[in-house]
Amino acid sequence: MNFNHEKLDVYQVSLEYTKETFNMMEKMPSGYSYLKDQLKRASLSIPLNIAEGNAKFSKKEKARFFSIARASANECSAVFDVAKIAQIIDSKEKEKIKKLLYRIICMLSKLIV
Repeated sequence: MNFNHEKLDVYQVSLEYTKETFNMMEKMPSGYSYLKDQLKRASLSIPLNIAEGNAKFSKKEKARFFSIARASANECSAVFDVAKIAQIIDSKEKEKIKKLLYRIICMLSKLIV
């Protein structure tokens, strides 16, 4: 059985992003638990808000949840910028993740219109 949100490409890409991020978080040094916690909450917000928004009936309500998911994706992008500056991740890891985030942001932007 599939729910409607599972049929959305943006939802599937957000799950791929979340998996990559969780794998990366396992490698983060213990002294950065605050950054890991922020990243975990923002990352989870993306697929959860996509799913919840897709369940709404009005376009306005859908757009509100998709906008929250997009804002969370932008927040995650900033966390990865900070992680790179702190030398927690390298440039290759950062770019791989940011490509997924960019895809998510583009798809959500189209759904919001």
